[in-house]
Amino acid sequence: MIENGTLMQYFEWNLPADGKLWKQLAEDAPRLKTAGITSVWLPPAYKGAAGKDDTGYGVYDLYDLGEFRQKGSVRTKYGTKQDYLAAIEKLQKLGINVYADIVLNHKLGADEVEQVSAAEFNENSRYQMVADDKVIGAWTKFTFPGRKGAYSDFTWNWKHFDGIDWDQKKKKHALFKFSGKDWDSEVDTENGNYDYLMGADIDFSNPEVYQELVRWAVWYVGIANLDGFRLDAVKHIPASFYRDFLAEVRKLTGRELFSVGEYWNGDLKELEEYLANTNGETALFDVPLHYNLYNCSKAEGAYDLRTIFNGTLVQADPVHAVTFVDNHDTQPGQSLESWVADWFKPLAYSLILLRQDGYPCVFYGDYKGIQHDKVKAKKTMLDKLLKARKTKAYGPQHDYFDDPDCIGWTREGDPEHKDSGLAVVLSDGRGGTKRMYIGRHFAGAHFSDIMGNAKYNIKIDEEGFGEFYVNRGAAAVWVRKEPK
Repeated sequence: MIENGTLMQYFEWNLPADGKLWKQLAEDAPRLKTAGITSVWLPPAYKGAAGKDDTGYGVYDLYDLGEFRQKGSVRTKYGTKQDYLAAIEKLQKLGINVYADIVLNHKLGADEVEQVSAAEFNENSRYQMVADDKVIGAWTKFTFPGRKGAYSDFTWNWKHFDGIDWDQKKKKHALFKFSGKDWDSEVDTENGNYDYLMGADIDFSNPEVYQELVRWAVWYVGIANLDGFRLDAVKHIPASFYRDFLAEVRKLTGRELFSVGEYWNGDLKELEEYLANTNGETALFDVPLHYNLYNCSKAEGAYDLRTIFNGTLVQADPVHAVTFVDNHDTQPGQSLESWVADWFKPLAYSLILLRQDGYPCVFYGDYKGIQHDKVKAKKTMLDKLLKARKTKAYGPQHDYFDDPDCIGWTREGDPEHKDSGLAVVLSDGRGGTKRMYIGRHFAGAHFSDIMGNAKYNIKIDEEGFGEFYVNRGAAAVWVRKEPK
């Protein structure tokens, strides 16, 4: 029996740097399994420039999974290599897949400064040079003395990068492109060319870089027994790199390696172009849908719910869409803050968890809360929706997107999942009732709202229709429940 797939992002940005996440995850694994989580996306597991305080996106050493004393600690923010591998093993024994977050665009925390000829460029217009070539002090030499060549003797120097944003010689912050280098092509066109993001910017046109990253990925998949990847900041990396990289790593490891990329752009056309340029080797997070959910949550009922999926990846290309409500970048205080309002979270999660299209991702910060910002956990609400996804959300889907303030859909269920089938009604305004078809096989059956908004059951008529209702600004999820 095939169960609906559900991904969880098992971290948020402001977790305490206490090295306990991997142990917490191992302990939590059975509960995640029971809840209906089939895969987890874990934060970057390797050593960052800030050592035990680094969230993992300030990449220092890809081979140090919390094993070597580097950057002031052995462990990472989340724990030791031993803890990490133990958590993965426990998850996989329960049938939960593990996706590793890989950050390949840049490196930080170099071990040595190199004297490099570079020209200064306009940070807001990357093809505009503002100062001629001069020798700068660039933090570009990575020798990893704490690892002493274990797993790989590859060291990085300035030739493996395109540019940097700091001149150690003059203690100056600016965007510098190394002489003889070009910004990588096939990247987002924001700022003219959005190759450069931060730190020492990796040059993907260098064959040594490509070969080393493939070598590392094959090692990483093997040592951690990974099921796939979450690809960070793909808009800053040539599309052809991941097209070739993913195909080669899959070939060399003999694994399917599901992958989802973070291309942060609200324009569907940009996402579709990236998918075309990568030959569909990776899925993408549905950023346009996130912004639709965010805007609806802030519109105080003035949003037309009939258009909630307009311009979204899940509508245009559901096979390559990973849907989400919020993540570590959109949470309060972060660089892409666009936090979906709490009142709308039940509606938003119903839209991604209970429909037939897309691969939904539940955010740790919603499920467990964000202590740093006093965001309360929504576990109780999410567990109801997750259970409905796991046991009820199957079979043909019928949409009733016919009112700007109240929409709904039904799933007829299927024979493989006992008592499956459900009806969902959402309202960002006054509430209402929708007559919806759920299937003649339910004629005479009674349905109840698992969200607790409705105080009485309804009965399906002989034609397979029910009068399903929802309260103001709420989500109602109706499932079969016969009176005792």
